[in-house]
Amino acid sequence: MMTPVERHAARARAVAEAVDRIRQIETRDGVHRDSLAAMKAVLIELAGRTELFPIEDFPPPGPEIARNNALYRLSEDADHRFALYAQRSQGGTDTPAHDHTTWAIIVGVDGDELNRLYVHEAGGVRKTGEQVVGRGTGIAFMPDDLHSIHIPPQTPVLNFHMYGLALEQLHGRRYYRPATHDWAHFPASEGIRDLPAPAARSGA
Repeated sequence: MMTPVERHAARARAVAEAVDRIRQIETRDGVHRDSLAAMKAVLIELAGRTELFPIEDFPPPGPEIARNNALYRLSEDADHRFALYAQRSQGGTDTPAHDHTTWAIIVGVDGDELNRLYVHEAGGVRKTGEQVVGRGTGIAFMPDDLHSIHIPPQTPVLNFHMYGLALEQLHGRRYYRPATHDWAHFPASEGIRDLPAPAARSGA
């Protein structure tokens, strides 16, 4: 069994290798549904390394934090591209239908997350289906695709979220407000955490 220090180092190596493979796919093939499927397969393979991603390594937000999920940055290029996050949720999540303005992939690591899918219709949205993202499965989105996320209360979930551009740089994301039948903008995400390296044990 790996120590926390060994797991941290092995996780960093595995993440770097997976992101490099995804970077190569986009460079070679561009961004379309088939290339996103290939990128998703890489992340599903990474998520299969369950020994590297125990949910306990990704603490949920404390009671002093209003939101019920925490985003941990696993990788991000210097130009803010190819941003990979681990999202830890405590459940109780219901987002509105929204886009991303960049390609996006969600892959399950631990627990289940319901994604509802939509298309634009007559100034609003129309639901077209649902997909549960859990261990060994994932879903990919083109920049204009619409979805919403739903997790029941008291349901711990850990999954990967990867974007063509880092969340702090996404200022144009829109979400639909059914009560007023209009669209509004999400602010760029804040409060993303970097996963700290565990302290090495001192010798006896």
